[in-house]
Amino acid sequence: MMLDHDAIWTALPIPALLLDAGDRIAAINPAAELFMNATIKALREVPVFDRLAVAAPLDEAFARVRLNRAPLFINDVDVSAGTRPPVECNIQIAPMNDLAEHVLLLVSPREIAGRLGRAHSVKSAAKSAIGMAEMLAHEIKNPLAGITGAAQLLSMNLSNGDLEMTDLIVAESRRIVKLLEQVEQFGNLCPPACRAVNIHDVLDRARRSAAVGFAANMRIVEEYDPSLPSTWADADQLMQVFTNLIRNAAQAAGPAGGTITLRSFYDLSLRLRHPDGSGMPVPLQVEIVDDGPGLPPEIAGDIFEPFVSGRENGTGLGLALVSKIISDHGGWIAVDSVPGRTVFRVSLPVAPKSQED
Repeated sequence: MMLDHDAIWTALPIPALLLDAGDRIAAINPAAELFMNATIKALREVPVFDRLAVAAPLDEAFARVRLNRAPLFINDVDVSAGTRPPVECNIQIAPMNDLAEHVLLLVSPREIAGRLGRAHSVKSAAKSAIGMAEMLAHEIKNPLAGITGAAQLLSMNLSNGDLEMTDLIVAESRRIVKLLEQVEQFGNLCPPACRAVNIHDVLDRARRSAAVGFAANMRIVEEYDPSLPSTWADADQLMQVFTNLIRNAAQAAGPAGGTITLRSFYDLSLRLRHPDGSGMPVPLQVEIVDDGPGLPPEIAGDIFEPFVSGRENGTGLGLALVSKIISDHGGWIAVDSVPGRTVFRVSLPVAPKSQED
């Protein structure tokens, strides 16, 4: 049976927009007309950003899709059309093989995703889990301290064979305590105390710390743009971000080691679009690049969610914390991953001129 492409386009239950090389609207389906409260006659050849406000740097995403000829997914972003209030959506951007430089933009409001079978999003479930874990963390840590102390006392009068068991109890109890502390840290992170910060000073601190510790088996390459202005940030929280990302890169490589590249550059075209239609530039770019095996495809879209991890014993809290910190700074974090190359990019605002040293 031959499929009618027009019928498929019309039947799509989510808003779909075909954009030309200039990011102008070439076609939309009925679901998009309803979402944008306008017809294709009114929207044809209109720049998409004149009608859609998206809290994500779609300009760069469109460019990457056109360059790589591969789809890109962005989850959990606010999208608004016209005067409508913002709606949390998942976005997919895909190249059109038969239309050069055209891209297909699919906007999936979360309530539609729920009706299609995803009744509860990973994000809301993770938030509930974090809240429950925070409430229980303190109560769990107290008896764990007692268990650890009792095991240490017992070890004073035990033979070597039994000592191995008490050492195991102590080690595993401490491991659980560290996990609970990560949960508490995620939930209790203070708002950033921002000031003008030299991003390369923070990167250098993170690099030196990594080089004598968890990344000692890695080759770390620096590719910095020395002309970058200061960013407006909490230096200690940025240190957490870069340390976590370098640690992830080192763990991805494993004992065999590999190369981590720390890159900085300026991209004035990158802006975060807010639901009210305004945009904020985030031109300071930092990339942490590794040559490891890449992210498992099944989790790549949710890698910044709590409790999502690609490692067997990973907690899935490190990247969630990184995402939270960058969001609190008014920045953006994204990842591109294929086998042999994973790039985490952090985009940050410039410090106000009045705050520059």
